[in-house]
Amino acid sequence: MIVAANFKTNKTRREVKRYIQTLDGADFGNVKVALFPPATGLFEREYIGAQNAYPTFNGAFTGEIGLEQLGEFNIKKILIGHSERRHILGESQEFIAEKFEFFKNEGFEIYYCIGEPLEVRERGMEAVTEYLKKQFVGIDLEYEKLILAYEPVWAIGTGVSASLEQIEQTHSQIRKFTSKPILYGGSVKVNNIKDIISVNNVEGVLVGSASLDVENFIKMIEIAKNI
Repeated sequence: MIVAANFKTNKTRREVKRYIQTLDGADFGNVKVALFPPATGLFEREYIGAQNAYPTFNGAFTGEIGLEQLGEFNIKKILIGHSERRHILGESQEFIAEKFEFFKNEGFEIYYCIGEPLEVRERGMEAVTEYLKKQFVGIDLEYEKLILAYEPVWAIGTGVSASLEQIEQTHSQIRKFTSKPILYGGSVKVNNIKDIISVNNVEGVLVGSASLDVENFIKMIEIAKNI
């Protein structure tokens, strides 16, 4: 079981340091934990990864970080393809696939995010499947260090999670394309994580705002340990 946290653009370096000091004292048991703080909050921990990076060692890419910066903290995990980078920051599937290939060749553990907007969901499961297939273009779905994260765009940060039936249907469709772990993300909270990770083909969760409180995050890890 995997429990991952994405802080997005939240928390200062000092706040992340306090967070991981508490998290370091938790018993993860058989749960794989991943934490994605903002770039200013990177620390050298096996469970910490980068929310984003440019596919380069270093160079003239203003505002980006590359392997040289990640290497300073021994970072070997990365999120790629998050809907906010696709829809807000305009990353194309072509560029996302380029990133994927670069970090795959560097041996990173890649948390690859996919998901559909509400207007696609409203057209039904067939439309959702076709939409998600386009996000697989150029992606090695059997890469040994791949972890998929399905996050319906309409459930991210809205407080509304997909229904358990929707999660099961969608994850079963994704399973047809890969044998790798599939996480669910989208308004995951302490009070719904147990039901979500009990669904077929759900091997864990990617948690957003509910992970910002370290005690909440540890509670979610404890729940996952008992599933």
